[in-house]
Amino acid sequence: MRKASVRRTTKETDIEVAIDLDGKGASTIATGIGFLDHMLELLARHARLDMNVKASGDLHIDPHHTTEDVGIALGQAVKQALGDLKGVTRYADVHLPMDETLTRVALDISGRPFLVFKVAFAAGKIGAFDTQLVREWFQAFAIHAGITLHVETLYGANDHHIAESCFKGLARALRAAVAIDPRAAGEVPSTKGQLGG
Repeated sequence: MRKASVRRTTKETDIEVAIDLDGKGASTIATGIGFLDHMLELLARHARLDMNVKASGDLHIDPHHTTEDVGIALGQAVKQALGDLKGVTRYADVHLPMDETLTRVALDISGRPFLVFKVAFAAGKIGAFDTQLVREWFQAFAIHAGITLHVETLYGANDHHIAESCFKGLARALRAAVAIDPRAAGEVPSTKGQLGG
């Protein structure tokens, strides 16, 4: 049962996240930020994980705190759901096309969090959503999930497509990396015998 629930409450936000890594891609998302909801829905769908996210935050200031804190809470939930990491595939990568855009995502469920994010947006906003917050979400997620994550858009023109290819690429890579390898069930996938240290 690779499930987890996280509640994160600060003076800026109140976030509730529940996930099932072995779900069917069902999601209920309500962050108050339409574009972020859209990205999280497609993340759940393409990663084939069930996800519930409920967030309230200081949106009267801007979406920054809510976006970042959702990334933190979701990363924590993924880390908890992975448990002792026995049997996971660990590594995965994907090239994700989205019309004119191509993004490469590679990740390692290493326990050593790191983000490389080589993605450029043409404009400052996608609708009302600040494009800088895409990186903020990925940073928060990678650090708190304990994964090494590389995201690079090789080319693209439409900012919506670029952002969506990043989230879909993460989804497909995460789906493969968290899958249980039947040839290594019960084993931690490291010559050290442990991950994260």
